Amino acid sequence: MERKTEIINVSLVEDDKLIRDSLANLITDTPGFFVSSTFGDCESMLKEIEKNVPDVMLMDIELPGMWGTEGIAKVKKKIPALDIIVFTVHENNELVFKALCAGACGYLTKNTPPDRILESIREARTGGAPMSTHIARMVVGSFKINTNTPLTARETEVLEQLSKGQSYKTIADILFIDKETVRSHIKNIYSKLEVHSRAAAVEKALKEKFI
Repeated sequence: MERKTEIINVSLVEDDKLIRDSLANLITDTPGFFVSSTFGDCESMLKEIEKNVPDVMLMDIELPGMWGTEGIAKVKKKIPALDIIVFTVHENNELVFKALCAGACGYLTKNTPPDRILESIREARTGGAPMSTHIARMVVGSFKINTNTPLTARETEVLEQLSKGQSYKTIADILFIDKETVRSHIKNIYSKLEVHSRAAAVEKALKEKFI
């Protein structure tokens, strides 16, 4: 018995009608794909999407009214299994990570070639995380520790334990040093990072990738 090829249902959220129609034509004209719905904003998408749930959604970030980052989080609450690929001109770190943290599984820029767009939809459907090359490099780079840190190796170890919520005594036990040495390291950490609390030290260290 011949196995039937799965048709991937795709929804588009894009306010530029020309881009939206071009994407719809590209997808619909390709065997194995079908555009089940198109929207010009997140608000209308959120009202209608559960009437015809797609497999994959392509969503812009900069939309009228609600931005895509918020729309992603809201639609994922409605349909947790939905695979969402961001399709946008924006390439800055903050938006990339906001979108991924909101629940997007992929991130493509609008100069992505048509074949790669279709490949990315297939990839998302099979559990992948499709991204434009430079976006993927940005994401990988975000996991690299900043070697230009003002902290010593021991201070970094202490701060890593602080970030896990460990007490001074526990840190001392883990690192085989006494509690007063821990206090001394923490005092130096606060001074070097120009902060006055554990929370501020951890927040700054994470932001600057010192830990």
